[in-house]
Amino acid sequence: MLANSRSLLFLLVLLASHVFAASVSAQEPGNTTSDWGPLELSSATIEPGSKQKFTFEPTRSFESAFLDTPLWAAQGTTDGPTLCVVAGIHGDEINSFEIARRAFKAIDPQQLKGTVIVVPAANSLGFRTMNRYMIDRRDLNRAFPGSAKGSVTSLVANAIFERVVRRCDYLIDLHTGSNFRTNMPQIRVDMGDAKALELAESFGIGVIVDGAGPSGSLRREAVKAGVAAIIYESGPPFVFVEREIANGTQGVLNVMNHLGMYATPGEKAKVQKLVRSGWVRVPRGQGGIFLTAVKLGDRVEVGDLLGTVTDPVTDIGHEIRADRAGIVIGAALPAVVLSGYGIFHIGAGQNAAEDWEQLNQAPH
Repeated sequence: MLANSRSLLFLLVLLASHVFAASVSAQEPGNTTSDWGPLELSSATIEPGSKQKFTFEPTRSFESAFLDTPLWAAQGTTDGPTLCVVAGIHGDEINSFEIARRAFKAIDPQQLKGTVIVVPAANSLGFRTMNRYMIDRRDLNRAFPGSAKGSVTSLVANAIFERVVRRCDYLIDLHTGSNFRTNMPQIRVDMGDAKALELAESFGIGVIVDGAGPSGSLRREAVKAGVAAIIYESGPPFVFVEREIANGTQGVLNVMNHLGMYATPGEKAKVQKLVRSGWVRVPRGQGGIFLTAVKLGDRVEVGDLLGTVTDPVTDIGHEIRADRAGIVIGAALPAVVLSGYGIFHIGAGQNAAEDWEQLNQAPH
């Protein structure tokens, strides 16, 4: 009896040691065992190898209308990073929505590693009405991370930030020029953040402009939360521009390819970094009819003629000249302008001549 008891005890100890060893092994980095499975997001469950489109708030009520923001997600067949793409924070920047839509449509979830979450129209009412601001006239891109006890804008910002952004490893925020301005394809990133800069370089379209972004902007607050984030800006508001949409879509796919999430064909160029940029504004008392003399991507030197503003009452014309050397990366559309209005955005690297040479070799 004693021998049998000892044998049973020995077997139990041996079994326990095997279970413990297996448990430790499963937790070791690089182990092939994975708990990869369905993605639970909002009210939806996305199975591995599939993708879905739904909304933040599934219930129908008066208040839920403020959270009818679309939410799209693709869950890959195997483990990998989570890439989030946000568009339409400003409702009039409609190019951004179409870039997000095409990039999501291009994904075959059966070939995807990791997770892609897309918020294609963060300001959904603004997108429907082509209004830059939220229903309460606030700028959504100054409200992140938001608050569950704040204004409507703050509530929407909080929902996007807490339910989506905090789940991301990487984030691409899509924009266009604002307030009747157009932008050359450009990625905005804090160049002091190595992980975010690598993301910007992998986009492979346009130029990279250094800057952390304003307080309350999605990119800046995401980086503070530990998410590598960039902004891509291209084209004007209010209209769809095919070339800019195609470039932006390819850029998002380039990032996915770089992250090992999704193999995609396409042109991948080494984008040029611009470490300084600034606006040339309408001088005080010189508002009127603005016409431009240069185009996006032009190289300018100090003193070069950029455009003219003519007072429609006095017929007096004013020349707008460059106050710095660099590349025109943003410009106001020809329109009526007032004192202080930013009409040309000029960016420059550490070596202006080299910037120009490399810029002309990149797709833009």
